[in-house]
Amino acid sequence: MRILAVDHGEKRIGLALSDPTATLASPLTVIKHVSRLMDAAQVANLASENGVGLIVIGQSFDEEGNPNLAGRRAAKFAEALREQTQIPIELFDESFSTRDARAAVIEMGVSRRKRAGHHDALAAVMILRSYLEANRKS
Repeated sequence: MRILAVDHGEKRIGLALSDPTATLASPLTVIKHVSRLMDAAQVANLASENGVGLIVIGQSFDEEGNPNLAGRRAAKFAEALREQTQIPIELFDESFSTRDARAAVIEMGVSRRKRAGHHDALAAVMILRSYLEANRKS
């Protein structure tokens, strides 16, 4: 079963897709934010086109373990997406996914100028990898 991971941001939405065995994660695309409804429709269409069986949306939390502002936005996006698709949707703790994406790009030796871009799809890959590792059957 393919899994689609979503890194929901204010300006852009990063997407990553697993392979059919749900063991590898690859960047899919970045969607520019238009409106919650339009964004949800685009994600639902991409999920359908790619034969996705589960959508995982990254959600961030504050120090007390409650969803922060971005986390609440992600939850609202998940609600909008549930109205657009029958594919199951899970919220998953995305703490540090963007930071980890930046660190990965630095580790790969990408120059400061080239890494000045956005890492939304790579952050979605980090969310998907974390999800796959957390749900791997031992």
